[in-house]
Amino acid sequence: MFIETVAESAAEGTLAEWYASQRKSWGFLPDYAGCFSTRPDVAQAWTTLNLTIRGGMDRRRFELATIAAARTLSSTYCTVAHASFLRDVCGDAETVRALASHPDGSELSGQDAAVYSFAVKVAGDASSVGQADVDALRDVGLSDADIADVVFAVGARAFFATVLDGLGAQLDRATADTFDPGVLDAMVVGRPVGG
Repeated sequence: MFIETVAESAAEGTLAEWYASQRKSWGFLPDYAGCFSTRPDVAQAWTTLNLTIRGGMDRRRFELATIAAARTLSSTYCTVAHASFLRDVCGDAETVRALASHPDGSELSGQDAAVYSFAVKVAGDASSVGQADVDALRDVGLSDADIADVVFAVGARAFFATVLDGLGAQLDRATADTFDPGVLDAMVVGRPVGG
């Protein structure tokens, strides 16, 4: 981490609550938690935003869009973390393996491929998105609300990935070690895994 962070043992109030919530979610205090030690109010706002977006859309679609955005933004931390959610929460290890072997999403089909490709475009250059891109998602069955949700997921990931990488957070070894080394290597798209 590039900044001095507040240790878990010294955290009080809102920061202590943030750390406790992250420890409860992961079973350990993830490295990224310290990014918010100077502004736990931002962590709370982020949590509300992220859960609101995720809770209002199909979880698997949320994870696909988030992985596409994270890869495009060169965020190892977010790519691996959300691949673990796709694998464990959504029960979709097959798609995780497909994305490891073909990170551009070319092994995906139908709606998954369209969502992934669109999320990559939004994350890479949202100003390049045109009506044809939106119509392509409609053609595979997404409603306008579904399409907006994908954009919300990508926009939220851009914030979080930027904070983590801008402050030097590194993917926790405990998360990295849940993946086969070959799959993990394909998801290290930016900062290396922490020690």
